[in-house]
Amino acid sequence: MSTEEAKRSITGGLLMKPNSDDRKLSPMVAPPTTKKIVIKNADMKEDMQKEAVDIAIAAFEKHSVEKDVAEHVKKEFDRKHGPTWHCIVGRNFGSYVTHETNHFVYFYLDQKAVLLFKSG
Repeated sequence: MSTEEAKRSITGGLLMKPNSDDRKLSPMVAPPTTKKIVIKNADMKEDMQKEAVDIAIAAFEKHSVEKDVAEHVKKEFDRKHGPTWHCIVGRNFGSYVTHETNHFVYFYLDQKAVLLFKSG
């Protein structure tokens, strides 16, 4: 994987705002939020990597505590891809894990690292 492939950025999406008529919705563009995304190491298909990044971004928007972000990501992957996923989130940690083949990703969202893997 080249350096350019490893670095990805994601910008804000589209929100729907209720119109005066409750049956209709008009689009309203959300302010763009750019996150610097760097995949450091992966043994995972690219579509699942993107899903992990998207879920992590949503978790960081919803939660301010790293433990809660990790719980959110882990539970989403357990629900979507079956148990047993593990997630570690933070700025300073070491790890050495065994994972199922094609079920490991380690990436940064800005300054926070996310380690997600399936084992069990």
